[in-house]
Amino acid sequence: MIGSDWVAVALAFLLGSLPFSWILVWLLRGVDLRTVGSGNPGATNAFRVVGKGWGTLALLLDIGKGLAAVLAPHWLSPETGWLPAACGLAAILGNVFCPFLKFKGGKAVATASGVFLGLVPLSFLITAIVFGLVFWWTRQVSLGSLAGAVALPLILTGFYITRGTYAPHATVVALVWFAAILVIFRHRANIHRILKGEEFSFRSPVKSDPPGA
Repeated sequence: MIGSDWVAVALAFLLGSLPFSWILVWLLRGVDLRTVGSGNPGATNAFRVVGKGWGTLALLLDIGKGLAAVLAPHWLSPETGWLPAACGLAAILGNVFCPFLKFKGGKAVATASGVFLGLVPLSFLITAIVFGLVFWWTRQVSLGSLAGAVALPLILTGFYITRGTYAPHATVVALVWFAAILVIFRHRANIHRILKGEEFSFRSPVKSDPPGA
């Protein structure tokens, strides 16, 4: 089974690396998403370039690939152990280090959301509420994403320590901390702009997007 487990992890990486936002913008506009808007090949930039409808589809596809990566091991075998978390990690890394985009992919927020929706749905739901409240208050996706990246590992660690009904597997706790650090690292330019009061807001016109938003 070990060999087939690693095949599953490799397939999860390839699934996570599928650049749905880039593909949609290319099909709809015939342009490279990395050369328009903020230059980021993710769903937030797709929203700016092709609008809410297609942007929502891109977002759902990115969430879906993370969700599928962690649910597939359960579909294939009830004895999964560490495999769902490993496949989730592979999907997140595939999104960030996309081989189809010269290993320069997105910021992993949507894909990681799908991963944790599948692994820890209650904790993800609480985190989604945190994201929604921060985004509603600031209209900044980046700040909402950072708030979620801080909230989820704290919530999940709390469940793990209490050993209650919703206590996650130890591998999931390790994964969520890694993912949180990765998301925060990928948002370092956004953090710099937030501190300077220059971050992109959905109240602002698209033409004012700063590079790398």
